Formats: sequence, C-alpha cells, structure tokens
Amino acid sequence: MFQSNLFDNSVRYDGKFLSTRFQGSKLKIVPWIWSCIQHLKFDTCLDAFGGTGSVAYYLKKMQKEVDYNDNLQFNYTIGKAIIENDETKLENDEIDFIISPHDDVTYQTFIKDTFRDIFFLDEENGWLDMVVTNIRLLDDEYKRAIAFTALFQACIIKRPYNLFHRANLYMRTAEVKRSFGNKTTWDKPFPEYFRVFAQEVNSIIFSNGRSNRALYKDVFNVEPGYDLVYMDTPYINAKGTGVDYLDFYHFLDGMLDYDNWGKRITQIYKHKRLKGDKSLWCQPNKIHDAFDRLFRHFKDSLLVISYRSHGIPSQDELVEILSKYKSVTLHKVDYKYVLSKNNGQEILLVGV
Repeated sequence: MFQSNLFDNSVRYDGKFLSTRFQGSKLKIVPWIWSCIQHLKFDTCLDAFGGTGSVAYYLKKMQKEVDYNDNLQFNYTIGKAIIENDETKLENDEIDFIISPHDDVTYQTFIKDTFRDIFFLDEENGWLDMVVTNIRLLDDEYKRAIAFTALFQACIIKRPYNLFHRANLYMRTAEVKRSFGNKTTWDKPFPEYFRVFAQEVNSIIFSNGRSNRALYKDVFNVEPGYDLVYMDTPYINAKGTGVDYLDFYHFLDGMLDYDNWGKRITQIYKHKRLKGDKSLWCQPNKIHDAFDRLFRHFKDSLLVISYRSHGIPSQDELVEILSKYKSVTLHKVDYKYVLSKNNGQEILLVGV
C-alpha cells in the first residue's frame, strides 16, 4: 500500500454547481479527488452512491461518460436534472406557472394537513401542495426534474440544520435570543428561493457529448463493467451511529410520490419519516461484509472510495478488505464537515 498526502492546488473546479447544503457533500474537495485519480486511464465511470452529484458532475466536466446512481428518489431526480440532462432548461414562463395557482387545477392539501407545525408554516405547506401539483403537470421529464431539484434546494435552505430528521419548526418561530441559525434565511418566501434555484440549476446544465445516465437502483443491482467506479457510501462513526439519509431527507422523497405519500409514512415518529428498512450501510454488524461484497461486485473496475477517519470499518480494516481485490493507494487531506464537532481527515482509497 502506498500512502500519499497529495493535494494538487493547481486543480480548480472549472464551473459552477448547485449551492448544495446536503449532508456529506464532497463539493469542496472534488478538485482534490480529481487530482488523486486524473492519472488513471478510464473513460466510462459510475458514481455508485451519487448523492449531491458533485463528483459525477465533475467527471462529466472532465469529458467522461458518467452513470450516476442513487437509491433515494430525490437524489436520482437531481442526477436526472444535471447529469443525464444535456440541454433542457426551465423557461421563465414555466417557472411562473409552477409557483402560481391556477383556477382550472384542483389542489390537494396533503402537506398542509399532514405536516402542520413540523417543518414549515401552514401557508408554506399549502404553497408546497400547489407547487408539487403544478410540477407534475409539466410534460417533460427533465423539466420536472429541474423543477423538483429547485424545490428541494428551497426546502432545505429553510430548514434548521438543512435536514428533516426532527419536528423542530419551533426553532424558527420561537421568540428568543438566537445563538444559532439564520431566521432571515428561514423566513425568506418560498417563491423567491424557487426562482433563484431554478435559474441556478439551469445555469449548470450542459452537454459533454457523451451518453450520461441517472440510475435509481440498489448498488448491487447496478451491472458492473465500468472502467472506474467511485464510491461514497453512508458513513458510520466510531460510536456506531450511521448517517440515515432516508431519515434526513424523507420529506423530499415524499414529494416525488405525492399520491402514495400517506401510505408510506411511519406515524410513530413526530417528523413522519417514510417507512423503510434501516440501510445496510448504517449497521455496524453488517458493514464489513457489505464493503467486501461491494468491492467484489465491481472488482474488474478501478475502484475509488471516499471515506472519513475514525469510522467503522476503520481505515486499516477498509484497506485490508480492498486489498483482497486491488493494489491500494491511500490519499488523505484534512477536512471538517458541516455539523461535525470534530476535525478529521478525508480519505481516498484508490484500488487498481
């Protein structure tokens, strides 16, 4: 195993991206990731746990043929909008249509009725019911994906911690002296945010002349055969607590399945998360076997794994598992994640 602390400052992100606020985003260090792999010979690649899409987008910028995959529908929708989509954009009149009520459209009130006093104000919940309905009336799949991506961004920026894991609207509405959060940001109207983010998504859409795809699959159901596979799995910290992305962002996934949303809610939780088994990647007793299975599944590809220090498996354990299939190079850079109390290191394992 060769270890490197390489950080090539000459590599710069050559374009804009979504002003993402997603947990675990690699946006700030994607140039470093590229500096560690740019010497490898590869053309087709898979971002196996696509998340925000920042790594897949960078690879698309680098003229690679990219498949983006995620098993959460809202992430897949983002991938549809900015990775698979090459040219379609939302026009201004379509944005106006989305954020305005229409006399000939019947609007349900599911969000307003179901999520009262949980995430947003009553009038905001009603606005979301309207906008989801209007987006679904668009006749182009990429326009719908762009619109939902803008809506996701608008919802996230108005949330304490940018998450939906707690019923904590009170943090925004309480008349108290504040040492945390930005009430001005939280109270800015939804329509203003939607316009800003719709234009932001429009601004980063481009074609690299390749056939790029967004996939919505469990990673083990993705057919192997790529030149390179990049993996940024959910993270389990040293205490055994995993990052449950379904719990963090269930509200966004629910909006995409508006008609069936009520049937999918687990009512025992105040924040009304969606039903679903705990992710394999959040279970300390299964995570080692999961990594082994993952590496074996894509063993014929170059493997690039993002990881964080002080996790389960440990760095040494992960290297040992990967070494069963590949020769491993280890890269590290100091990095602190948003909402993390501790400084740490971002680790990149490259298996060839």
